[in-house]
Amino acid sequence: MSGTDPGANGADRAADAPGSQTGAADVSEGPQTGAADSAGSQSGGAARRDARVVVADDQTVVREGIVMLLGLLPGIEVVGAAGDGDEAVALVAQLAPDVVLMDLRMPRCDGVEATRRIRSEYPGTQVVILTTYADDESLFPALKAGARGYLTKDAGGDEIMRAVEDVLSGDAGLSPKIQRRLLERLSEPPPAPAPVDPPDGITAREAEVLGLIAEGLTNHEIARALHVSTATVKTHINNLFAKTGLKDRAQAVRYAYRHGLVQPPGSSIT
Repeated sequence: MSGTDPGANGADRAADAPGSQTGAADVSEGPQTGAADSAGSQSGGAARRDARVVVADDQTVVREGIVMLLGLLPGIEVVGAAGDGDEAVALVAQLAPDVVLMDLRMPRCDGVEATRRIRSEYPGTQVVILTTYADDESLFPALKAGARGYLTKDAGGDEIMRAVEDVLSGDAGLSPKIQRRLLERLSEPPPAPAPVDPPDGITAREAEVLGLIAEGLTNHEIARALHVSTATVKTHINNLFAKTGLKDRAQAVRYAYRHGLVQPPGSSIT
């Protein structure tokens, strides 16, 4: 083409000519694309540069499909693709992407371990899980490992783009399905504590009597609570004291707390 000198001297002459280089023209002549990319967030009106994304999935067809889909989305640039967690970590070290879209079930190094390593070693890169699985055994380990987003593979392009934008702005990029599961999990009652085997060979009934002693009940009140006679309660207490070496009710209360047979007042309040 006329006016183009491929040699080094031509390049030098072009550099000496003001406004002859594309980058210089972009910066000096107005809001061109190159200027917006280089300026980044210098002003509130400037467009933010594309989010640089790595895709990690062990299934080639799925991985290539995700890369193709992301290529159609505005504001996202795919800079690499990995077939397992080890490759994903290596690409993050090499390319410093903004976000990794991470599958969970992969050979060699799965998505949870890869997420943990990335968030520990390269905290500037966020991780959004993109997986088939939405069960608790998949969801919660991934979030604990440091993932800021979690989508299932039925997510559309808009949802993926929104999750990427959310994690880059400091929010959580969670699909509505995952948000509902988290709310359900938080609203579930805590599991009942596992029963404690009574120590020192005391029976379940003697442990029950000990618990009522710790609550401050008298022998008569214990008898009414258990629907037995006061004499039976005294027998249980005598057997309990003989087996444990306790001498009085104060020691019995401390013994019950120490062995977890009863919970101290207010211990269940968080």
